[in-house]
Amino acid sequence: MTRSRARPLAYFAALALLVAGCAVGPNYEPPELTVETVPDQWRTTVEMEMQADTTDLEMWWVSFNDSLLTELIRRSEFGNLDLQAAVGRVAEARAIRGVAKGGFWPDIVLGGAYSYQKLSENGLQGAQVPPDDGSGGDATSLLADPFDSWNAGLSLSWEIDLFGRIRRTVEAADAQLQASVEDYRDVLVTLYAEVGSAYVDARAFQTRLDFATQNVTAQENSLELTRDRFNAGLTSALDVAQAEQNLAQTRSTIPALEIGLEAALNRLAVLLGQAPGSIHDELQDHTGLPQPDDKVAYGIPADLLRRRPDIRQAERLLASQTARIGIATADLYPTLTLGGSVGLEALEFDNLAEGTSLFWSIVPKISWPIFTGGKIRNQIRAEEARTAQALAAYEHTVLRALEEVQNALLAYGQEKMRRDRLREAVEASQRAVNLVETQYLSGLTNFQNFLDSQRSLFRQQDELAESSGQVRNNLIDLNRALG
Repeated sequence: MTRSRARPLAYFAALALLVAGCAVGPNYEPPELTVETVPDQWRTTVEMEMQADTTDLEMWWVSFNDSLLTELIRRSEFGNLDLQAAVGRVAEARAIRGVAKGGFWPDIVLGGAYSYQKLSENGLQGAQVPPDDGSGGDATSLLADPFDSWNAGLSLSWEIDLFGRIRRTVEAADAQLQASVEDYRDVLVTLYAEVGSAYVDARAFQTRLDFATQNVTAQENSLELTRDRFNAGLTSALDVAQAEQNLAQTRSTIPALEIGLEAALNRLAVLLGQAPGSIHDELQDHTGLPQPDDKVAYGIPADLLRRRPDIRQAERLLASQTARIGIATADLYPTLTLGGSVGLEALEFDNLAEGTSLFWSIVPKISWPIFTGGKIRNQIRAEEARTAQALAAYEHTVLRALEEVQNALLAYGQEKMRRDRLREAVEASQRAVNLVETQYLSGLTNFQNFLDSQRSLFRQQDELAESSGQVRNNLIDLNRALG
């Protein structure tokens, strides 16, 4: 290569080094949230033992002291289809990042070709052949006869990242990958909560069914007693009819409870990636509701920013979108591409390996869009608008997380108080039933009072079982809201 021809390549190399490290567009800075957005303390607090160790929060189900629940949650990690889809999204984002990083390297293509052709004597190539001087030279023969052509070689194309378009693309892909990982973690948090809630629902329905069955048995005994008293002439047929009506009403609640239990078990099976009805046998033995420890490491509101995966995901999506402004901005500046090829070409295959068959070319190229009708600048404005949307989405995610924790704290604390009052009511109702039954048999009260006390006991037992399950579900919701 002559010095005069080498000089342009040196100019291109110097230009590339001059702008190396330059990346146009804004550099990402994590958003700062104000005190109004993230308060120092929760407005609603719950009387419970605080835990400083976040291990209990990350594995909250262990504190429920139920080995079957722990096993079901572990099985859901392998079988849940939503989680498998989230794993696929992570793999997709990782591959896309690999595509973006490949932009730093040249594209080198190895190729080869064979052609058999005849040139047109009247075409452009034929016009470039000198007229036949009667000697029958090679140039004339190329026009007269078909000929072979063999070639093999390498072609190269390499974009020099002068203004950071590729770097911004990789930056956006990196942040997108990190967001997909947080999406996986968010699916995992939700999955744990859904498995726990479905399990608690199933146990709560079993408890309510136990209370219903117990009351059916008690009311059957009352009906038999009333019939005996009627046959002995000690009471009227009205008492018998009322006892029958009371028993039928209690029995009517059982089908609805069976439906609820079936739905909870089917939901649990699907969460584990199994067919509905496949885990009924595992939960057939009613072991009662889980008994969780009364302690949660709910900390302060600022902890949510590092705990909640959906907040971290929203922040990474904002970072990715910010990098896309730089990608669009780079289109305003020149693009330097180094191209070239090297190979062998011959009319005879046997001559292909000879040194005289070598050909090569170096093609440095600069392109600079000086007029696009405003398309590039409008694309930049579009990316800036999308970034503003991503920032609003991030702030909304933070506010929604704070709302969920506040609501969960209040719901858990209030439902605990309701459950405790219902437990007191059940104990009092049980004493009332025992007393009124004695009084009825002694003739000191009428049968209606006896029936009313039985109905009240069953209703309060059912509400207690439902509230006990809700307390545990609210605790699960609190753990999920805390991330």
